[in-house]
Amino acid sequence: MRMRYWSGVVALLSGILAFGPSLVEAQQPAPAAAAPAASSARIAYIDVQRVLARSSAGVAAREQLEREKSVMQKEMDGKRQELEKLRDELEKKGPLMTAEARRDKQEVFERKRRDAARQMDDFQKELEKKEQVLLQRVLQDLSGVIEKVGKDRGYYMIVEKRGASVLYASADADLTDEIIRAYDSQAPKKTP
Repeated sequence: MRMRYWSGVVALLSGILAFGPSLVEAQQPAPAAAAPAASSARIAYIDVQRVLARSSAGVAAREQLEREKSVMQKEMDGKRQELEKLRDELEKKGPLMTAEARRDKQEVFERKRRDAARQMDDFQKELEKKEQVLLQRVLQDLSGVIEKVGKDRGYYMIVEKRGASVLYASADADLTDEIIRAYDSQAPKKTP
């Protein structure tokens, strides 16, 4: 749903850029207004990636993911050490083993290697899913902040810098830092 909304915003902005000022001017009232057309059609942008990287909620989400990744990495390191031990045993003692014992040991090694690879894939998918959930939660909260700042500041439209293919943007139109401050100020305060 939200993707469809941003796609619509991007399409609208692209249409304005494609037709140039004539489309914006066609929607403006007669030239009786003394202000230039650019100042009456206020459009701003934010860099959502920067918000996610610098806001307290984005940083907390990233830290939570790193903690979970660290736990998973320790488990995988244990499995890697176990596999290395089995491989070394096969290489050193393999020639001294009977063919059947060597084959059994090789099968155990291969099964454990496949299990470790499968578990690594599962961990990767689990991390990606958790990242999506955490980021979606942050973005959902962020959309309310963006809407409030946009209304308070009188913008007709606020676009995401990367998704809207912004070819030029004045630094004055960048609301990212203001959005981060507003977002962080509404976030619940953590007690140490």
